[in-house]
Amino acid sequence: MALPKRKHSSQRGGKRRTHWKIKKTNLIPCPQCKQLKLPHRACLVCGYYDGRQVAEVKVKEKKKRK
Repeated sequence: MALPKRKHSSQRGGKRRTHWKIKKTNLIPCPQCKQLKLPHRACLVCGYYDGRQVAEVKVKEKKKRK
């Protein structure tokens, strides 16, 4: 198995990693409730996709303090 003759410098490694970037997520407003959601997915708030309800969303109840 081949081995490198010399150590790679940190500059060389940094040049190779210049394209390792985090991409910003693309969010669009839901046509029903206007909340931001991922494209081509059902809305997590109202459960609508493509103008029709595809998922029933459960509403969380707040706990009452005594």
